[in-house]
Amino acid sequence: MDAATPPDLFEAENQALLVARSAYQRHAGLEEAPCRQALGDLLVAYERLLRETRRLVRRSDRAELDMNQLNLRLQDLAAQLEYRANHDPLTGVLNRAAIIERVNQQLRSGGLALIVLDIDHFKRINDSFGHPMGDRVILGVVACLQAVVPPTAQVGRVGGEEFTVVLPGQGHDTAMPVAEALREAIESHRFDLPDGSGITASFGLSCLAQGGTFDNAYGLADEALYVAKRGGRNRVSLAPCSRHLPAA
Repeated sequence: MDAATPPDLFEAENQALLVARSAYQRHAGLEEAPCRQALGDLLVAYERLLRETRRLVRRSDRAELDMNQLNLRLQDLAAQLEYRANHDPLTGVLNRAAIIERVNQQLRSGGLALIVLDIDHFKRINDSFGHPMGDRVILGVVACLQAVVPPTAQVGRVGGEEFTVVLPGQGHDTAMPVAEALREAIESHRFDLPDGSGITASFGLSCLAQGGTFDNAYGLADEALYVAKRGGRNRVSLAPCSRHLPAA
């Protein structure tokens, strides 16, 4: 049998039918024999039953194939919906809701460092060059972040021009160099603005121990961010360590 040809599920029944048909033909001269008539009726009924059963099996196979394809499609759609629910549509990084969930989940088992950054004078870019250019700047900033952060970091967009970087298990001594590297990457990146100007960002950094919440970490980093803004922008400000308290 060819390897590509599936086995006949009714091979035994088909062989029995051939034997019965052979016996029926051997007694062709006994036209009036009741047993031959009964055998003939049985052959007809059995052949019809096999045909119908084969048809039902083929239909079942097609239905199973269709069901498998539908399940694969549903799994694909579910994955797409989950991705869209957790990611920013423009940049592809985590959205605010997903970042909140990740931070709270991490803080239930350990500490983290949270970097909050805001693109300096972003409104000027949109007002002067239009929103498409603003989107290009946002994508360029995200590219800088993704090129610098360690593999365990999680990048998120929590506002129009505001981003977060979650560094699980990190303290200020290891997170501060990461924040400075991010700041330098953005400052040195060519954004090709029409007026040739560059882009900078201001950073706030907080470190929180196990037991805190996103609101704790974000509130501290956001305060530090505004210290950086008031201090002249394009700099990193560290939240006071004495305020790194877990949630009550």
